[in-house]
Formats: sequence, C-alpha cells, structure tokens
Amino acid sequence: MITTVLKEYGFDSKNFIVQPFGSGLINSTWKIIQQNESYIVQRINHLVFKHPEYIADNIRLVSCYLQDNYPDYLFVAPVKTITGKDMICVDGNFFRIFPFVQGSHTIDVVTDPATAYEAAKQFGAFTKKISGLDADRLNITLPDFHNLTLRYTQFESALNAGNTERIAIAALFIEQLKKHRDIVDAFENIKSDPAFKIRVTHHDTKISNVLFDEDGKGLCVIDLDTIMPGYFISDVGDMLRTYLSPANEEEKDFEKIEVRQEYLDAIIKGYSNEMGDELSETEKRSFIYAGKFMIYMQVLRFLTDYLNNDIYYGEKYEGHNLVRAKNQLVLLEKLIENANVQ
Repeated sequence: MITTVLKEYGFDSKNFIVQPFGSGLINSTWKIIQQNESYIVQRINHLVFKHPEYIADNIRLVSCYLQDNYPDYLFVAPVKTITGKDMICVDGNFFRIFPFVQGSHTIDVVTDPATAYEAAKQFGAFTKKISGLDADRLNITLPDFHNLTLRYTQFESALNAGNTERIAIAALFIEQLKKHRDIVDAFENIKSDPAFKIRVTHHDTKISNVLFDEDGKGLCVIDLDTIMPGYFISDVGDMLRTYLSPANEEEKDFEKIEVRQEYLDAIIKGYSNEMGDELSETEKRSFIYAGKFMIYMQVLRFLTDYLNNDIYYGEKYEGHNLVRAKNQLVLLEKLIENANVQ
C-alpha cells in the first residue's frame, strides 16, 4: 500500500527505504528515505478523525495564512501529489506526506526546564502568528474534544448507567472527584467571558509535537490534526499536565508524582514571552487554572472509561483506568496545593 501511495507522489518505487517512525498512538507513521532526501508518510486514523478532509482543509488554510503573513516561519506543510492534492485515499485509507526537516528530532519526555521553555515558546509563537486568522474558518476535526462540561456530563451518565460493581469499588474516589466540580463551573464562566478569546489553537501540545534542532532549541510545532477554534487554556493546560511531573499518567507509585516549580515557571515564561499582549490580563492570570482544567478533564475521562468497562482507552490490567484517574487526581491536587502556597 505504501508503494501505491508513493507512486501518487512521483516517487521511484525501486529506490526508497521505508522505516516505522515516531511513537504516536493515533496515526500510523513511516519515514521514507530516497537518495539524500527524507519524508514522513502518515496514515490518518479515520476511526478517530471522521472527516480527514477537514484536517487537510485546516492545514492548507493555516499554511496559506503563514506563507502570506510570515513567510520566514518554519511551517511543515504537506507535499502535493502529482495531481496537486494534499491527501489521497487508497483502499479506504487516507495518507499524506510531509518533508522531513533535516537536523531535527522529537523527544518523548521532558527532562529539563530548558526543554519545557523551548516547547512552550514554540506553541506560543505559533498561536501568536496565526492570531489574525479567523478561527471560525476552521473545521472542527474532533467535536467537543476539550469540552469539560460535556466530559462531566458523561461522567454523571456513567454513574447512572455504568458498571455497578466498578461504581462501588470507586465510590470514595468518585466523591473525592466531585469536590472539584468548581473547575467545571469556572469553564462555564470562561465560555461567556469576552476576556477569553477563541483562537486557532493546537489542542495537542505534548512534547513530541515540537521539532528541536541539534542544540535542543525549538524549531516549530508539528501534528496539526487537532488544530481547531479553542481557548489558550487547552494548549497551556496540556503542557502543564504532561510536563510538570517526572511521573506520567501510567505511574502506579503516586509518591513519584510532583509539580516541579521550575518547569511550571519555564512553561509560563516561554508561552507568555511569545504571546505577549495577545493574551488579555484575565488570561494571564489563568495559567494555573489551565492546568487544573486539563488535568481534571483527564481524570474524568479515565474514570468514565473505567465505569463504562474501558470501551475507549482499553486496559492492560484490571483497574488500569481507575489507576490512571487516581494518578491524575494526585497531580491535580498537587498543582492546587502548589498554587495555594505561592
């Protein structure tokens, strides 16, 4: 199938090397090497992204805007097929090809504050540069992706219709989780507050979505499948959720979970320095809330899946999603505790 795809792009089918690439969980990715040039081939998971053409339209829109307004900005746009398409469909599967940025690399774990700063800087720079693009022109590639109110409603539905045995097992944890319902209330207020601007937002700011050079400096952001209208709390919150603690969401030993202040400071500094006055004063005071917003949403999603018999995330052992939920609640409460002592 890859050979068929490459022919659509004019590749010589006899002179390329195909290698699996990256650690992404949604799309399938390969690196293609042909002579002195390299490319990235991706198969879009159309079970997750119901309308792959929406992704192509969004990326094309952003690419054109940046080319017209910031031609020197490094933006990794898709390669065109022989017939000028951004994406092709082969046997019901959707594929696209990107140029591989020579001298670049990605990382999977944030191990120092400088890296957190560089990543936050790149996401801030990207958001600032496209701030003039009307967010309403973008397609919604994942409806309600970061809708905290909906996630809480789904959680309540699971309490009413979920696995009764699991609801009983998690009873004390459920009550503990409900005590943070104010985070949902705050999100409802944000949606009606003009101080929070709806912007073109990345929505998936994990560290592996930043390209770094050989000196560890950020080059640009990648993986724009989730680029949609949204609030800055989505991007900052996802960085805080995934960069702050040395222990990720799979860690069973909750003693290893912590909020590293120097990483928190680095994220805020890197993002704020690039965004500048693009952020309102109210938004500038909401960085900690951004972390609470994203972490709480992930707690709800893990626990809801556990109560619904692991139909979304699946499980690798009994109670896996309950452990993940408890892990994230520890992180949430440590972030709140950290903010209260500042």
